[in-house]
Amino acid sequence: MFTNYLNTYSPDDLRRHLRNSCSAERWVELVADGAPFSSEQFFVATVRNAFAALSSDDWLEAFAGHPMIGDVNSLREKYADTRGLAASEQSAVAAAQEEVLQQLAAGNQAYLDKHGFIFIVFATGKSAEEMLALLNDRLPNSTEEEIVNAAREQRKITALRLSKWLRTAWLAEELA
Repeated sequence: MFTNYLNTYSPDDLRRHLRNSCSAERWVELVADGAPFSSEQFFVATVRNAFAALSSDDWLEAFAGHPMIGDVNSLREKYADTRGLAASEQSAVAAAQEEVLQQLAAGNQAYLDKHGFIFIVFATGKSAEEMLALLNDRLPNSTEEEIVNAAREQRKITALRLSKWLRTAWLAEELA
């Protein structure tokens, strides 16, 4: 069922869906090159192997595909393709107090200034206060450490986005 559905996508459509999950072009190409997928396990292995093959520059490209936590304008303007995904991933921020949002904005800017990329965190299920604490904990780290930390978070985000895409797609097919 899984591969029957996934393998119906044209190469361009598959790449588009993959790109909505992770914007590192090398990752998109490595996963897409694995098609057709013989099993769910093969797809998962292909995704993992593609992540393992990424360089620091590839990870930075993936990080650039994210809005800054709490930056609503960025969600609306720059990331229209992933707006729905990112907005739901950051829904806890919307309920945060203004002071926490201001601290997140300042911390994110300090992080960007120090490391050259935005703070990446798997935000689903975390309150704004929790994300602020994680940001403050990670801010003193070296850029090399933060690429590793952000890559770990990127993998979680991508897994969630792939899961949402494929679950939604299967449900739509089942109901048709």
